[in-house]
Amino acid sequence: MQGDIGVAESSDQGVTWTYVGIALDEEWHISYPQVFDYDSEVYMMPESSNHGDLRLYKAVEFPLQWTFHKTLIDQPLVDASMVKYNDEFWLFASNHHHFGSRKNGHLEIWVAPSPFGPWKGHAQNPVKNGPRNIGARNGGVPFSHEGKLYRLGQDCGETYGHRLRVFDVVTLTDENYHEVEVPLNLEQSNKGRNAWNGKRSHHMNAHQLPSGKWIAVVDGDRVPSGDLAMNYALGGGALFILFSLNMMMGILFGYARCYVPHFLIPGKRGETVLPWVVRPQLPTRFHKAASRLSKTSSLLRGVNIPAKSCLGCLFGIASFTVSVCAVCMAVSCFFGGNGAEEPYAVEGQYSQFTMVAMTYEARLWNLQMYVKHYSRCASVREIVVVWNKGTPPDAVRDFDSAVPVRIRVEPQNSLNNRFKPDEMIKTKAVFELDDDIMMTCDDVERGFRAWRENPDRLVGYYPRLIDGAPLKYRNERYARSQSGYNLILTGAAFMDSEFAFAKYWSQDAEKARAVVDRFFNCEDILMNFILANQTTERAVEYVHPSWAIDTSKLSGAAISRDTQGHYDKRTKCLLQFSEIFNGVPLRKWDFLSRQDSWDN
Repeated sequence: MQGDIGVAESSDQGVTWTYVGIALDEEWHISYPQVFDYDSEVYMMPESSNHGDLRLYKAVEFPLQWTFHKTLIDQPLVDASMVKYNDEFWLFASNHHHFGSRKNGHLEIWVAPSPFGPWKGHAQNPVKNGPRNIGARNGGVPFSHEGKLYRLGQDCGETYGHRLRVFDVVTLTDENYHEVEVPLNLEQSNKGRNAWNGKRSHHMNAHQLPSGKWIAVVDGDRVPSGDLAMNYALGGGALFILFSLNMMMGILFGYARCYVPHFLIPGKRGETVLPWVVRPQLPTRFHKAASRLSKTSSLLRGVNIPAKSCLGCLFGIASFTVSVCAVCMAVSCFFGGNGAEEPYAVEGQYSQFTMVAMTYEARLWNLQMYVKHYSRCASVREIVVVWNKGTPPDAVRDFDSAVPVRIRVEPQNSLNNRFKPDEMIKTKAVFELDDDIMMTCDDVERGFRAWRENPDRLVGYYPRLIDGAPLKYRNERYARSQSGYNLILTGAAFMDSEFAFAKYWSQDAEKARAVVDRFFNCEDILMNFILANQTTERAVEYVHPSWAIDTSKLSGAAISRDTQGHYDKRTKCLLQFSEIFNGVPLRKWDFLSRQDSWDN
């Protein structure tokens, strides 16, 4: 619970970052570092309010070796930011230890001829002292643009660091200060808690590059301040309610009795205490509490509700309902995470993917539910709808989406359209997902991570095992009974769109695509054959979803509704594909091959 100053380095203009190490580690909490050049030296001014002062450090060997230079201001200033303006150095900070200072709503200004001081307080200090949502606490280093000075502030109204606000500093002199809020114009995500800044964004540093362009680093969080402590408190309260309710039920129904040891109850006045009985010397308040508990338990023992009576049944049902709710609350608080379904990093980096769904007019209600849900997943960049039949919907009006939705209308109703090359797709990763499958965003993010670890594979959620003489298509239960799989259904699978789509639509696969059109089936089997035929290494990988719902069962719009007929067609496809590809290139792989057990 003590902050240090760390360093990350980027060699590609901020696209990717590599952790370098710890730059500064003191015996107290330090944070909010401002690094700047002055007289050909590099300095760092971190917040050290826990130490009671504002300190300046000088780089001995940038960026990991620093030495204490001097104390700038001997006050516990919070989130201090320095800027040069009108040939003077101005320092904006908060001091929550002043009498009458309102936490996260207080702002002071200091001025000096150089970064080393001497620093003099502004005549109007505090220039702000109000509610937490006014943006008084600094949210980054002030910056100049087109001759104007701008200050960034934190709106802490809902939670600490809820959002950023920016202010145009209209007047800044030794005697007067005035600022006016202006729009920040920072693009906001509609993904709610799953967005990178879904709950908090309280720091932004903007820098002008030598080219004249600007780059800004902004932080974000999916979790409100104090979320962990609140979860523990709610979980503990739920367990206490569960314990108390069960104890009370046991006593009222006569299944349990509550006794308080006699030595905990204070003796009555005039009572003779036997010489060999030693009463513990307990606090008076404890004695009184024990006495009340003893009286309460005596009263409860006098009440006996027959378990089979109407009152007993009602009380039992009510108690059972409350107990189930308490258990669910406790499990959710202690093991349910923070409520945000976050992406998984690969080698410290994050990425995005495009979702592709193929559908037609009769399944529009499915698609609307699908888009609303999956567009909120953290790593989804765009949803492409391959429209095979009927009048297409309006991408903006007909969908509640947090990401762009693009409708690609196809002239021919063919399942091969699912894998048609699309130059407008901007991501390497594509998640092909049928519009009638609903699963959690966390399951989707786990699959995406598994694919990023091995982008040459087809990574999905529905395994099958193709074997036998003659070949026969079977369900997932058969694959599990044989402890392995060699095919992944592309109705829910990640793939490299650039490679897989090009191979699927190559001249070599033309005869196989004709089989797909003839049976109006088997495009997923064909993709497995094509990818397995391109490598001697592993071509497929399975990730187990925590749960998945097939919404096509709720309607008649599904090509696989006749299960036996569907399986018969796929068996025929297998036989024809094996002829076209001169055998079955699919290799069997075991379940439980991942160290994280995501394929369990």
